[in-house]
Amino acid sequence: MEPLNTYIDHTLLKPTATKKDIINLCEEAKQYKFFSVCVNSCYVGLAKKALKDSDVKVCTVVGFPLGAMSTEAKVAETTKAIKDGADEIDMVINIGLLKSKDFDAVWKDIEAVKLELPNNTLKVILETCYLSEVEIIKASELAIHSGADFIKTSTGFGTGGATLNDINIMQSVCKGCVKIKASGGIRDQKTALEFINLGVNRLGTSSGIAIINGEESISNY
Repeated sequence: MEPLNTYIDHTLLKPTATKKDIINLCEEAKQYKFFSVCVNSCYVGLAKKALKDSDVKVCTVVGFPLGAMSTEAKVAETTKAIKDGADEIDMVINIGLLKSKDFDAVWKDIEAVKLELPNNTLKVILETCYLSEVEIIKASELAIHSGADFIKTSTGFGTGGATLNDINIMQSVCKGCVKIKASGGIRDQKTALEFINLGVNRLGTSSGIAIINGEESISNY
């Protein structure tokens, strides 16, 4: 196992986040040497500037949090985020199309975003709280076949976050052929370690400092 801090995408996605909040997030990430900060796409440029001369990456979200906008909108948001300096993209699948069994549309949505990222990491958010086990399997398959580098459990804005069972289901599709990010509801060190011990490669959380310090946070993400 790598040091715990290197698993963490230090996250601030709430709609009320200010520029000052983002700068503070970046300072915390530098102090604790987290893998990345994860911010809304309007703040990519600000975060990139704040993290200059550090090893902390900039991650942003696309099609967030519903995933229900057009593919063209997701591609445009991705293109702008990469131009502004994003290193990693976390995109939300189109959940409604998945549930409609329009699987071609789902994979084309993911593939279109991936085509904008020849040298950047793409994490595909399944939003598992809204999916049956069969749908989690299908969503994982579609993401993997569309070129995802990671499959990710949750936005943190749905009805629930990551569960150990979600991870087991996602791993059952293709263990080891794609990385997994758990997010939503990871608020303490014990929970973080449970996910890592299952084989999770990254944790999305706004409770990174509490996790590192062995405390418990009241944050939802």
